[in-house]
Amino acid sequence: MGTAGGGALRLPGLHGYAAEFSPYWPGRVACAAAQYYGIAGCGTLAVLEQNEAEIVLLRSFDWNDGLFDVTWSENNEHVLITSSGDGSLQIWDTAKTKGPLQVYKEHTQEVFSVDWSQTRGEQLVVSGSCDQTAKLWDPAVGKSLCTFKGHEAVIYSTIWSPHIPGCFASASGDQTLRVWDVKAPKVNLVIPAHQAEILSCDWCKYDENLLVTGAVDCSLKGWDLRNIRQPVFILLGHTYAIRRVKFSPFHATLLASCSYDFTVRFWDFSKPNPLLETVEHHTEFTCGLDLSLHNRGQVVDCAWDELVKIYTPSCLAVPV
Repeated sequence: MGTAGGGALRLPGLHGYAAEFSPYWPGRVACAAAQYYGIAGCGTLAVLEQNEAEIVLLRSFDWNDGLFDVTWSENNEHVLITSSGDGSLQIWDTAKTKGPLQVYKEHTQEVFSVDWSQTRGEQLVVSGSCDQTAKLWDPAVGKSLCTFKGHEAVIYSTIWSPHIPGCFASASGDQTLRVWDVKAPKVNLVIPAHQAEILSCDWCKYDENLLVTGAVDCSLKGWDLRNIRQPVFILLGHTYAIRRVKFSPFHATLLASCSYDFTVRFWDFSKPNPLLETVEHHTEFTCGLDLSLHNRGQVVDCAWDELVKIYTPSCLAVPV
């Protein structure tokens, strides 16, 4: 399975939902994908690696429902967690040929989001579901530690703060961005961020108070948690829903977004003309996006056109 050409790998019959660089291995990527656009059929976790000549498929693991998100372990370079359309999370070990190691099934509907905490001293995972709840997991424990209720529609995105231990944000179809503390299951903060479904959020790597949201209204908005009455920036340019947004690990004001308009866009919200570049190399909804921690400027994305691409956009090839 998988045919390569330059910085692209095709996953035949699979539509990409999420792509994440390994925090350990430069050039290694995990992609969560589904058959039949996630509406029916099975899912596959594909682990890829870029060498000098091409992208190669290292491992693939199949699941009996679509896979919608993936996150790498922060304490074991071989371990990943995926989230699925059947309401479950799967733990995989890429050093093994078969899997999963464990399955956690508590959500009652599709799980669209899963994220492993990045702060030292805790190994926690958060998931977000169509059942309107987020759940907290310790991968070493067979059941969830806590369930977070408050959203009034599907949760599309759950992301740990890279700064504050035990703090995560969630974005929902109820048009709100919420911030939670695992020590107090009630929501800390509710931000009515858009007048549309919010499909993605991310934390700035350089400012613990700054988050970005991406929504069906085609806009990206920045939020300072100390003053949530209005956004600190609004970025316009996408022509269909924004599916995923990621802050740069290297630049405080740079971020990337991908969209159902088939594009990936790169932005610097500190500039008068914030749109740096538009990359148009997919022919279907672009759903997965990540920026490498190891190779400065390197990006991975995936789309419903069966392609995973690893590249450096021209705007990141020179110092910003």
